[in-house]
Parts: sequence; C-alpha cells; structure tokens
Amino acid sequence: MAYERMTLDDVAEDLRGAVRKMPHLPFQFSLVRRFARWGAARMVAKTVRGVAVETVERNGVPLRIYRPAETRTKAALLWIHGGGFLIGTPSQNDALCAETAAALGMIVVSATYRLAPEHPFPAGLDDCHAAWHALKGMAGELGIDPARVAVGGESAGGGLAATLVQRLCDEGERPLAQWLFYPMLDDRTAARRELDAIDHPVWHNAANRNAWRCYLGGSANAPPAHAVAARRADLAGLPPAWIGVGSIDLFAEEDRAYADRLAAAGVDVTFVEVPGGAHGFVVWAGEAPTSRDFVAQATGWLAGVLAEPGNG
Repeated sequence: MAYERMTLDDVAEDLRGAVRKMPHLPFQFSLVRRFARWGAARMVAKTVRGVAVETVERNGVPLRIYRPAETRTKAALLWIHGGGFLIGTPSQNDALCAETAAALGMIVVSATYRLAPEHPFPAGLDDCHAAWHALKGMAGELGIDPARVAVGGESAGGGLAATLVQRLCDEGERPLAQWLFYPMLDDRTAARRELDAIDHPVWHNAANRNAWRCYLGGSANAPPAHAVAARRADLAGLPPAWIGVGSIDLFAEEDRAYADRLAAAGVDVTFVEVPGGAHGFVVWAGEAPTSRDFVAQATGWLAGVLAEPGNG
C-alpha cells in the first residue's frame, strides 16, 4: 500500500498557523535534546485564576501541585507530561492541569520523571510509580481520598500513564480512571517503515523510532512487562479509560486499536478522534477551538467518572 505525504491541507484549519511554526527537531542528537530541555525548564508558568501552583518534594519525589480555591471532590488526578520520553517538564501542561483543577474542583498533581536515553526504562515509569505513592502519602495534607486517584497523561506521558495503570493493577491497586491524550502506546508503530513516507506533522515516525529506541534501550526486541502499554495481552480489569487523538496523528491507529482492545476486554472506554488534529495540539495550540472542544470533551468525561456513586 502506498502512503502519501501529509500537507497543511490535512490539518484542521484553526491549527494550521501553529503547525507552520512546529519544526521537526532531530532529538537523536544530544545537543538538540539539551537545548530543548533547557528551553522547557525556562518556560513561563501559565496561571489560571483561582488555582495555586507549587512544586514540592516528598521523599525525593518532585511534584507539581495544582490546588483549586474551591475543592468539590476528594478525588485527585496524577498527570504525566509528554515529550517522547526524551524532553519535557510538568510546567508545559500548567494551563491544562490548572484548568482541570478549576473545572472539576479537584487536586491535580503532575509527576517529574527521568528522561531517556540517559535513563531508559524502567527509570521513567519507576519515577511515576514513586509519584503515585507520594501523592497518596500526602492524602491528609491535600484533603483527598487515596482510594480515588485517576492517572492521566499526554503523548509519551500518556503511554507512561497507561503502563503505570497496568503495573498498579498488577500490584493490587486500581486507579479511579485513565485519562489519555494522544498517548504513545505501541513501539511496533515505529517499526513500520512505510509510515515514514507520510511525514506526520509535529511528530513523525523517524522521531518515533528514535524515541522508542532511546526509551527501551537494549530491550527493544523483547520489551519487558509494563514497558509498552499495547504489548500487554490481557487488558481485563483495567479502570475506565478516555482516549483522545487527532485523525492525522501518527498515534491515531495504535490509540484506536488499544481502545478497541480495552472495550473487547470489558473495560468502559471512550475514544475520541479529532478531524485534522496533529500530535500534541493541546500544548502548542491550546486556545484554538479544536483544542478547547477536545479538552471540554475530556473534562466532561472525567467529571462523569467523578459523579458516579462512590467516586465523587
């Protein structure tokens, strides 16, 4: 099957201006990664009225906490930022996390984790696992119920969120929900060289292949348990899931397949595909109508989970 290269016409109209400014950076080079990390660390924090943001450390685990002025639920959300396992910082999702906290009256905590290739699997997942337990350990301080914590994330952070949920369930814990924005779920997509010709906007398959290689290190041929969400054979018993992705995102096919497998395993799942949505659009075009509608759908779903008997 021949694949055609994507053009700007494939992108949702209100995202095109931002897409034009999004370069394909060669993250296989350490200098580029260091520069991107340096820039991310100096991002100006976005503020949302009525939400206090602070970074704390508990037992050596850095956590970025978003506290709404008015809490309306004892549930909480552990959020995991994206960046292809290679770059990124919790502050890049300040607007989304703070707006979620305000909209739902809920404490949101964003995890910090070590990045590949300097720290391949399981370092990043271990750090998210530690953040989960640190958050629950702060339940009294935060005024939350440690039995009602959802896990969410975007891109690589969405992949980490999905694998964290799997690991926790295997350990006898069950998060309240999984809230996944265009998650990076399947390393086997990167092996499909025919996808290289499409040259997806923002994140293409060559970048994807490098990212998975860096993250999996020497285990790329036979990833261990909890390394790759889509590799898990049995998805039964996982918590309800919301999965959203753009139609022109490299991850659209793998995200849809994972949603279908969750549903087949009896998991309550909602899958949303945004026409013309390129990868990561909530981060780099957060004010576009496409992004606002996407976030509203996601937030509405999470509000519904919280409203269920025993979950509020």
